[in-house]
Amino acid sequence: MKHKVLQLNPILIPEINERLQALYEVHRYFEVADPEAWLEAHGATTQAVITGGHTGISRQMLERLPALKVVAINGVGTDAVDLAYCRARGLPVTATLGALTEDVADLALGLLIAACRNLCAGDRFVREGQWELFPQPSAIPLARRFSGMRLGIVGMGRVGRAVAARAAAFGCPIAYTDLQPMADVPHRFVSELIELARESDALVLCAAADKAEGIVDAAVLEALGPRGFLVNVARGRLVNEPDLVAAVEAGRIAGAGLDVFVDEPRVPAPLRGSDRVTLQAHRASATWETRTAMGEMVLASLSQALCGERPPMSLTT
Repeated sequence: MKHKVLQLNPILIPEINERLQALYEVHRYFEVADPEAWLEAHGATTQAVITGGHTGISRQMLERLPALKVVAINGVGTDAVDLAYCRARGLPVTATLGALTEDVADLALGLLIAACRNLCAGDRFVREGQWELFPQPSAIPLARRFSGMRLGIVGMGRVGRAVAARAAAFGCPIAYTDLQPMADVPHRFVSELIELARESDALVLCAAADKAEGIVDAAVLEALGPRGFLVNVARGRLVNEPDLVAAVEAGRIAGAGLDVFVDEPRVPAPLRGSDRVTLQAHRASATWETRTAMGEMVLASLSQALCGERPPMSLTT
């Protein structure tokens, strides 16, 4: 008899879905018409859960899955899972740590270059036929050079280091802030975020910081200044969004590149309407390569836990 797996989020790679279906009895909770009835009927015999970092799984649902042997997060966010409860229960919670690093770092630099060089506004200018109407060079404002910018990185973990490596190739001086300086990082440590912002041309948020909220506020944005750029590929709630909106509208920062937001998928209208803000729909890891690697890690976690082994990727046991 196949193990029963509850899948809370879709997986977009067909090959991964095919292997899941071949190996397990998979129930797609996001397609269930009556979730309460499903839990009543199947909760007691469900042995594995697949979820996403944003969705997680509530403690209330965990308590209704007494036979559960693993929670496999298809992502890196763990703040939507009660890790303390899972740890006390001896329940492995795994995440696809490391699989997303290269793509997230790529997008961080892509967002920054797009914001500096007004790529999206320039694209619209051409697509909408404005170039033919206004062919003079002054029709599009001059942009900002990215190469050589002073980069401040918030969070020097896997993604922060990958961003630093890429930015160094563009001749960017790099400084960073984190909970503490890191001996194996060659870049300058700045203990205070506001000081890092003051010394940077661009501030790139890479911190996991599951407990932090609103650390990039009006004071930090003021320190970043009217020629400074903000990039966020970490957590939407790291930024005080009303303060960011006010700074963008008043020209207190030069621009922003944002992949994450406080209340997704709702994005404040002033950010959507500004040519100085480049936006993505929380898609930093959305490539075939990374999503396939993530799926492989989920499959490995399920196999290990359901065979009675401790998954090496477990964050709780």
